[in-house]
Amino acid sequence: MFYQPGKTDHGLPHDPFKACVVPRPIGWISTTSPTGAPNLAPYSQFTNLTFDPPYVLFSSNQTVTGDRKDTVVNAESTGSFVWNLATWDLREAMNITAQQFPYGVNEFEKAGLTAEPSTVLPVQVPMVKESPVRFECVYHSTMRLPANPPMGTVDVVVGRVVGVHIDEGVLTDGILDVKKTKPIARCGYFQYAVVEDTFEMVIPGMSKDVLYGLEGSARMNGEKAREMEAKEARKERGLL
Repeated sequence: MFYQPGKTDHGLPHDPFKACVVPRPIGWISTTSPTGAPNLAPYSQFTNLTFDPPYVLFSSNQTVTGDRKDTVVNAESTGSFVWNLATWDLREAMNITAQQFPYGVNEFEKAGLTAEPSTVLPVQVPMVKESPVRFECVYHSTMRLPANPPMGTVDVVVGRVVGVHIDEGVLTDGILDVKKTKPIARCGYFQYAVVEDTFEMVIPGMSKDVLYGLEGSARMNGEKAREMEAKEARKERGLL
């Protein structure tokens, strides 16, 4: 089959677009309003960006009334937000926080979650204590993509990760173990997936430097930068 979004009908009972790009990590984002009210909501378009320093992004469509989501407004207003890993054990709580409550309602209380204060952000943002992995993020920018009303327009929010919390109980031999965290991911329609296993493949023929980049090693990237700077300095002094 073939169809052109917005031009031709796909002929299926449900739109297949989101079901084609799966699984998608869940951006379970907590924020604080300018008046100090906590907010927690999941977003199914979320990913990490570069690693040195690390950045993440999440995207938020408008509401059914054409308004911007509280999460976006709060992140822009306070300059801070937190990403909390959504797991199998927290799936029902995460789903409760997906409801569009009136502004100012405490989703932590609605979902029976414990709010733990952030540690290094400009303003204090509540984190989901029960989540085994949390990123404290400083707001960087918003890219607003115009689309069809009322819900099509989307805010793509980027933040720099300035603090990482990892429960040591989900580590195995120094590696974050998905068999212990069991992260959940968004699929198409109303479907989700849970990650319970992985397999490993290393690209053949790659240099160690490239592999460090693929691994996301900020330490090795820094060492490579210092090595390049030293080489350039020797070159300028005519030693090369």
